[in-house]
Amino acid sequence: MNKILIVAQKEFRDGIRNRWAVAIALVFVLLSLGLAYFGSATAGVIGFSSLESTLVSLGSLCVMLVPLIALMLAYNSFVGELEQGTLLLLLTYPLSHNQLLLGKFMGQAAILSGAALVGFGIPAVVISVMSEVDVSEVLLAFSAFIVAASVLGWVFIALAYVISLCVAEKSKAAGLALVVWFLFVLVFDLMLMAMLVASEGDINQTWVPYLLWLNPTDVFRIFVYMIVGSSNLTGVLSIADQGANGLIHLSVVMLAWVGLPLMLSAWILKRKELS
Repeated sequence: MNKILIVAQKEFRDGIRNRWAVAIALVFVLLSLGLAYFGSATAGVIGFSSLESTLVSLGSLCVMLVPLIALMLAYNSFVGELEQGTLLLLLTYPLSHNQLLLGKFMGQAAILSGAALVGFGIPAVVISVMSEVDVSEVLLAFSAFIVAASVLGWVFIALAYVISLCVAEKSKAAGLALVVWFLFVLVFDLMLMAMLVASEGDINQTWVPYLLWLNPTDVFRIFVYMIVGSSNLTGVLSIADQGANGLIHLSVVMLAWVGLPLMLSAWILKRKELS
């Protein structure tokens, strides 16, 4: 465990030194405050309108930004070391491939989680002070939101490791990371909606909601809607139902999205070590 923490501390220090954590937190703070204050401007309302609309808007923002930030943070974690010639050197140390992988993951996950805590925590405090909503309600809802946003980031850090271990050049890893972001954030929902429309009701509707589990960004968005108690799911999310998408189910699915890519990364790294 000490070896894992040493690697994690190194990754965290590197992130702080490269201003990653500060930049991410600053982006979250500015955009969160902007959405909270100007989110209802199209309806002619300036200022904080409601906790529900603020969190739903932040959820949409997170779906676009958090996966991209996580992928850019972690895409070169292994291919960068490989290009510099330090990966093979690291594998000769008394450090197992699992310890190296978990250490890197813990360090980068801490960077993203810390940035989310600061970036969304400050707006939560501001909203608590300046709005008439109960303070405990705001802090509880934002706490759940911060955890969900952090886990969403962990998913894409784990996916970035798979990419980083499957290529030999940083430029290819960066390109694949953008492709993954594009597929999950933009393409998946369009393809699913097109499939449902083209089927003209021939698809068994009982298992259709589970298709949303194939996209962690959709799981996150449903989670946010459930946090605020909203049932007004729009777009492809309207096929979700309470039975398939309870908070416990969604939490398990998100953790599986973290664990499975990490296990795949460990297997790929083990093959590299053996070769």
